[in-house]
Amino acid sequence: MSLIRNIFAALAMLLVLAACAQLPAKSELERQSDAALVVLVSIDGFRADYLDLGVTPNLSRLAKTGAHGAIRPSFPTKTFPNHYSLVTGLRPDRHGIIDNNMIDPEIPDVAFALSNRAAVRDARWWNDGTPIWVSAERAGIRSATLFWPGSEATIHGVRPSQWLSFRQSMSATARVEQVLAWLDGPAATRPRLITLYFDEVDTVGHFFGPDSLQVAEAAARTDMAIGQLTEGLKARGLKANLIVTADHGMAAVAPDRVIYLEDLASADLGRSLALGAFMTYYPAPGREVQAEAALLAPHPHMTCWRKGEIPARYHFGTHRRVSPIFCLPQTGWEITTRARRPPKGGNHGFDPYSPEMAAIFIGHGPAFARGRATPLTDNVDVYPLLARLLGVEPEANDGGETLINSALRR
Repeated sequence: MSLIRNIFAALAMLLVLAACAQLPAKSELERQSDAALVVLVSIDGFRADYLDLGVTPNLSRLAKTGAHGAIRPSFPTKTFPNHYSLVTGLRPDRHGIIDNNMIDPEIPDVAFALSNRAAVRDARWWNDGTPIWVSAERAGIRSATLFWPGSEATIHGVRPSQWLSFRQSMSATARVEQVLAWLDGPAATRPRLITLYFDEVDTVGHFFGPDSLQVAEAAARTDMAIGQLTEGLKARGLKANLIVTADHGMAAVAPDRVIYLEDLASADLGRSLALGAFMTYYPAPGREVQAEAALLAPHPHMTCWRKGEIPARYHFGTHRRVSPIFCLPQTGWEITTRARRPPKGGNHGFDPYSPEMAAIFIGHGPAFARGRATPLTDNVDVYPLLARLLGVEPEANDGGETLINSALRR
């Protein structure tokens, strides 16, 4: 009996070895990616051509020795919608974060706004999408998010292993220190996916405009934080696949390029929720016909559409949160009221096909090609790239493989 057992054990071992021999060997790219962190960095409002200002040596080095190009934001080109598109691969019309300010008929008596902390943490606003950190956590990959929109909510019952509530006063240096502190933890609790958010370039761009000295100075300060991050990773001997991108660019605005709502529609016809680089408009009950007649008529420097008639190239207009009427001015023009301060500096939210809205993309690390230019592509393509780097199955998404094929080493 002992002999028979030994024979069977030997046969079983041979079968296991034969099965292993038939498995395809992992490529060098897969082996290196398995061991590498994935760090996604957003520099809010970092226009693609800011890299040409000559004030960002760390970003320029990463671009030169990695893969580098520009990405087109999703529409509308606002902060929360595009940050969620980057990590879900869904356009705002599908993931539901269609603006920084919005209402939802299924969540009555609540208005979503950046300042409404309860709404920002309410998963009902976010559950139409599945961010990459949820997929990672479900796959047993720990994640840490520093100030990424959506990361304060428990989405589909999951939240990142480590996260912080947004605090704008936290300096770029302190943010990097927090990320490195997470990486200094025990190996069992160390994250393999990290998202990091910087906002100063966007804030300064709004106040002073994209062509200002102040924006160049803000870009330089943020670049120093990027250098701090890469040096911190190097000092710890950590390999990282680093993606640096942005949610949108920035366009100059001025007081002489304005469209006044009072000149378009009388106050009794309805109300606007968002103004500026676009307008979301809600006709008063019973005044829909009059509101449409006033707004849908041809206007210089502005076009308005019914919700379901927004041009297909914008991939926008079917979600329940989209306003009944949506108005888009020419890039650089703003829709406003006489009661608001005159526009100055810069803004975003404009047509994503405008060059001013294009955002930076850099990929650097063991999985990325060296010195390769990537074509202009949509920002929803970042999500499939993240999933590939992490080795997780992507959720259904609107992205393609442009960045996978053009940025990664073959």
